Amino acid sequence: MQTRPTTFAAFRALRILKGLRSLCLVVLLANAAAAHAVDRHRLDQAWEFRQVPSTAQADNPSANGFATWRAASMPGTVHTDLLAHGLIPDPYVGAPEAGLQWIGLADWEYRTTFTSSAGMRDAVRSELTLDGLDTFADVFLNGEKVLEADNAFRTWRIPVQGRLREGANELRVVLRSPIGRLLPQVQGMPHRIAGNYPSPYGDEPRDAMTANFVRKPGYHYGWDWGPRYVTAGIWRPVQVSSWDLASLQDLQIRQDRVTEDVAEITAIATVDVATPGEYGIRVWRTTPEGRRTVATVRRLALPAGISRVPQTFRITRPTRWYPAGYGAQPLYTFEAEVLKDERIADHRSTRTGLRSVELRRERDVGGQGFAFVVNDIPVFAKGANSIPFDMFPSRVTPAQLRRVLQSAVDANMNMVRSWGGGYYESDAFYDIADELGLLVWQDFMFGGGMQPAYDPEFRANVVAEAHDQVQRLRNHPSIVLWCGNNEEEIAWKYWGHGKTLKDADPVFAAKVWDGYVQLFDRDLRRVVVEEAGGIAYWPSSPSDNMAEAANTTAAGDMHYWEVWGNPARPPSAYLDITPRFMSEYGLQAWPVRRTIDSVIARGDQRVDSAPVEAHQKFLAGKGNERLLHYIRMEFGEPKDFGDFVYLSQVMQAEGIGLAARHHRTSRPHTMGSLYWQLNDVWPGASWSGIDWFGRWKALQFHARRFFAPVAVTALRKEGRTTVSSVSDRTTSRRGEWRLRVMDLHGRVLRDERKPVDVPPLSVVRLGTYADAELLGGADPARTVAVFDLNVAGEPASREVVYFTEAKHIAWPSSPVSARLGHDRRGPTLDLTADALARAVWVDFGALDAEIADNALTLLPGERVTLRISSAAAPDVLRDALHVSTLADALSAPSSLRSTATP
Repeated sequence: MQTRPTTFAAFRALRILKGLRSLCLVVLLANAAAAHAVDRHRLDQAWEFRQVPSTAQADNPSANGFATWRAASMPGTVHTDLLAHGLIPDPYVGAPEAGLQWIGLADWEYRTTFTSSAGMRDAVRSELTLDGLDTFADVFLNGEKVLEADNAFRTWRIPVQGRLREGANELRVVLRSPIGRLLPQVQGMPHRIAGNYPSPYGDEPRDAMTANFVRKPGYHYGWDWGPRYVTAGIWRPVQVSSWDLASLQDLQIRQDRVTEDVAEITAIATVDVATPGEYGIRVWRTTPEGRRTVATVRRLALPAGISRVPQTFRITRPTRWYPAGYGAQPLYTFEAEVLKDERIADHRSTRTGLRSVELRRERDVGGQGFAFVVNDIPVFAKGANSIPFDMFPSRVTPAQLRRVLQSAVDANMNMVRSWGGGYYESDAFYDIADELGLLVWQDFMFGGGMQPAYDPEFRANVVAEAHDQVQRLRNHPSIVLWCGNNEEEIAWKYWGHGKTLKDADPVFAAKVWDGYVQLFDRDLRRVVVEEAGGIAYWPSSPSDNMAEAANTTAAGDMHYWEVWGNPARPPSAYLDITPRFMSEYGLQAWPVRRTIDSVIARGDQRVDSAPVEAHQKFLAGKGNERLLHYIRMEFGEPKDFGDFVYLSQVMQAEGIGLAARHHRTSRPHTMGSLYWQLNDVWPGASWSGIDWFGRWKALQFHARRFFAPVAVTALRKEGRTTVSSVSDRTTSRRGEWRLRVMDLHGRVLRDERKPVDVPPLSVVRLGTYADAELLGGADPARTVAVFDLNVAGEPASREVVYFTEAKHIAWPSSPVSARLGHDRRGPTLDLTADALARAVWVDFGALDAEIADNALTLLPGERVTLRISSAAAPDVLRDALHVSTLADALSAPSSLRSTATP
């Protein structure tokens, strides 16, 4: 499995090598091979960058020489270009954040030279396309300003016919500081709308946050899981195109009706015609098995300009696409051709899966449901929220995306929510989701606070962005919902923002809310209805579709943060909330030590050291106190930083598992459980189950068990344990469930087995037991109840119920022995438990070694054999092997903090 470089090291080496290319290199744009075909060329070579001279010294006195032109990567960002030249320290290592804020206050410019032919110069139409400008950008072609951009999420198409020269052409992009551009406007407001996270570094006043006034990734301004790096750059591809006849700009495959028997499809080609006349539009269909046939042909007269040409056809007995766990993910390829005199003037292809999808909201005695139904199957959504994969999105690779999304599927997830405080992900993200069967809940890019939607120009900019993004992504079968924003409705209604503004200026407050309703309940809803091909729209998360009350258990989706947030209730409080669809809940943990070592020296690894606090963004660096609160609640005081990290992961995994199992056993009232969060933006403390390098925390291993298609759940609340089987399978199963009560050394006090029928898409209550009934007078600090479910064709499922907190249990010491072995498939590890071993964690230190399972609980006398993936020699693995258990972590005094107060 591919691994990532230690932070920026390998990345920097690659960028420097690319920068050694001659700066005078030009891109030769040759004539198209076929006459009249569209000539398209990526402009990704020979770029240079510098700080705009007028700002070179104003914001950073130490920035001598930054106004010199240097080689740049394309796509890219200022931060990564500066890093590639060794001009700034690694933004992730140590605590350099405060010293790098000047970058976001400066203006920057990029330039390249490309060569065009006489044919391009004389073409009827030529177009410059910029897929991602971050953010306030003036674009110059041969010295002439051709664009003023103000939205990082839009695709900018600039007509440049008559502006290209035969031979050398210069393209220059000047990027203005978004803080410098917007701060005077925000400071001039008599009353300000809510932002998200104020800067602790002084680059903008805490009471004048600019982020919500600009269409740029919100997380660049800092979040409670990532640093503040206000980037600038050309972060997605640049292309120049020319044509004399027609350019096929888009191909939508609208699925009007899909059943087992037939798929009724409308293919809509969007054509930009340079020369009006008679044209043909031919659509090819390639089945998942590779059989290519003509689906439909239409001939018609097309005027100059943009035309949308729909064509309908049917596919009998379609091979349908299903979410992970419900079937396969076959993908059809559709290709459209624009024909002129039987010659192909342009073509475009797209790939999609055929399926029906709806957001079903049936009313019942408790309110109104919230369930995704795919191919007539109500799908219990199991998964997590995804955040950006890096602070600098242009360097995220498809391999990184695949590793994390494959890990989601490997943990039995079927949905991710692409959260609204980042950016619309790359095509690769959605292609991979399509291939893996991961449903995508897609937020529009609004991460919190409030927007200046009372401004018609702001709304128009967002609507244009929405058209661009929905059109780009609408053929992906994985996308099942478009959502207006993250938490902005409940922030206004319940977090005090709305009341404060109403008290200060009721007229302006009404204007702000009216603008919000216009944008999120009308404008974006209309775009989705018009463009998304039947996918549902939801105005906010959480919401009840703009009903007066939001974030309730009766209807709509919920975010639940009373566990971890305020009032920091214990994880058992998850059992008190039974939502319709839980779209956010979470507990924090640190990543594994190997990941921490890549950014924080071992000598600095204390909960209160400056580098540790720099990588703990919750509560502005003081989040370890909250983390310790939850560790102490169940486990007591960690003895050192290593055990603090280990116990944070145990706490997180067990707490999230409790909530997820409760959600699953509440089906059909509850039909989704998406915890916060799937992945990380950098190496640090967060709510993720997978860290920045793609390494699994304990939570991800637990998720594979608590999200298993068929599982047993045992939920203990107020001294009573309710045992259930849950199944996401669409066919009936039969198996056996077992109850054992035993002490920590394996003496069995009770042992019962019963057959069980597991209906499709079901929850079956197997029994409810009072503590006294299970214990039968045994010591609760030395006794556990074990529930197993074995169903043919499914992995065995187990739940262990404890009768008191872990810190009060009399854990046997050194309960696990480990032995490395080897067979023809590679290295193995045998683990044997002499007594009950909870939270067994295996690691190999700094070695590149992956283990098939981890974060285990082993019963007395139990033995498991785990496969190890590593190129290391057996003796090297043996020397690096370390096995931890809860008994080890709870058996020594604490040395967790600095000896002196920092």
